[in-house]
Formats: sequence, C-alpha cells, structure tokens
Amino acid sequence: MSDDGAHGLTIIAFIGSVFSPYYAWDRDQDPFAHCAMNVVLYGRPGRFAMTERRAADLARGHDHIAIGPSAMTWDGTELTVRIDERGAPLPRPVRGTVRLRPSGITAGPFHLDEAGRHRWWPMAPASRVEVALDEPALRWSGSGYFDTNDGDEPLEAAFSRWTWCRADLPDGAAILYDVRHRDGGGRNLSLRFGFDGARGDLRPPVAAPLPSTGLWRMPRETRSDDGRARVLKTYEDTPFYSRSLLAATLAGEPVRAVHESLSLDRFRNPLVRLMLPFRMPRPLAGA
Repeated sequence: MSDDGAHGLTIIAFIGSVFSPYYAWDRDQDPFAHCAMNVVLYGRPGRFAMTERRAADLARGHDHIAIGPSAMTWDGTELTVRIDERGAPLPRPVRGTVRLRPSGITAGPFHLDEAGRHRWWPMAPASRVEVALDEPALRWSGSGYFDTNDGDEPLEAAFSRWTWCRADLPDGAAILYDVRHRDGGGRNLSLRFGFDGARGDLRPPVAAPLPSTGLWRMPRETRSDDGRARVLKTYEDTPFYSRSLLAATLAGEPVRAVHESLSLDRFRNPLVRLMLPFRMPRPLAGA
C-alpha cells in the first residue's frame, strides 16, 4: 500500500497456479506446466494481469525466478521485481520495477493443516516498497509484506475457506490467518512481529462481522480487539475471493488492514472455473 493510501499492488509468482482452471483440468497435474506472474494494481489506474505459462517459460535458482518476461531477484537485502505483463480481459500493459526491502526476516513457516501438507511463511511482515511503473506511469513508496506458500495437494482438498489480514503497527506488523479445514475444525493464527522479524505476543482478537461484498455476496469476517471493524474499500469482488481495506483495532492500535476472504467451496464449482480463463489467459504453445 502507498503511504497516502491511494494505491495498492499485489504480485504473486505461481509455480502450479492454485487458482488455474487449466491446472485443475490437466490429467498430468504437472505444476511446472502451470506458472504465472500475477500482478494486480489497485487505485487509478487499475490493472489485472495473470497470464499462465508453460515449463519452458520458467527459470529459477536460489536467488531468482523468471516466469515469461517477468522476474524476481534477491540480492541478500532487497527483492527486485521486474514486471512485463499484459492484462486480461482488457489487454493493457503493466511494466516497471518494484523493490521490496525487508526490515527483518522471521524464523520459519507455519503449518496450516494437521497433516503438515500446507505451509505458509510470512518471511517479511514489515517491509518498505518502492514502485516505479512505466505502464501505467506511476511512482510511489509505501509499506509492504512478503510471504511464501507451498503445498502437497490442491487447496480445496484441505480447506473450505479462509480469511487473512495484515496491518502495520508502530513497532512492526500484525497478521491474522483463520483457516477452516475441509474435514471440520480449523486453525486461527494471531501473530505479531517486530521490525527485526522477531515474534511478539498478541492477545487473540475477537470475531468482528463484516458485510458481504456487493456484487458476488462473498462472505467476509475478521477479528479485532473490540469485535468491531468496517470496510473502507473493496478492491476485489469475485465469485470466490475478495480483497478489502479495513479499519479495525489490533494490539491496542487503530489500524488499516489489508484483508482477504477465500471460499474454496465456491472456487471448486465447475461454473466458476469456466469463468476464470477470461481473467487468466493461457497463450498457445510458441506464442
């Protein structure tokens, strides 16, 4: 998020694109055949790009990953993302450079399920970000976050839904992650990290209701110290996913939190998967 709150940016490098209908329909279930650099720009102008690419378009090593014309590199202190993508369904370009500088790195991953088949590592909960885009022409700085996820089975096999949110604190960041398991039960994580990446204490907040999204009526909920939260902006309103900006109270501080809700029950509906290629094109071989 930009310091002035006018812009937001999400970038996700996928190997085995978990929301890809092509991956779900692939008999071989080869994750390397379904890669994407997802770039979403919020504010004005907005952009959405998520072109799926094949194994031949993937290159990676211990300090870099390239998917098609876009790439991420790590030099030990800074993550540099070079973006060269085209949106869908409107083919508008997204090109430029994003630099993320973590203030500290956390100790290691968390298991999201009892069997340990799904892992999440909030590596850099409190970071600074510099955005320099050529298309569209934008320059801004703000606060950022960097994490990784990996798993041994499709998300919808293990989970029915989840909510997640992150907020800046004066001394670091707070993250709430609530997952509901497919076979019942779930896990609620209430985490606080300092700027150095060290984990601190956070009293588990209480449930706070939120209104469903306007178009697709996606359910939303979160937690806060006083059981109250409100939606400031809705960035994504899709049949199975929403991303929002909330006002709440965490660790005794009034915060603005980036929040997401994911319904994997909705996602695995065949009609929903048939809609996704309009937002996630997959070029023909050699294109």
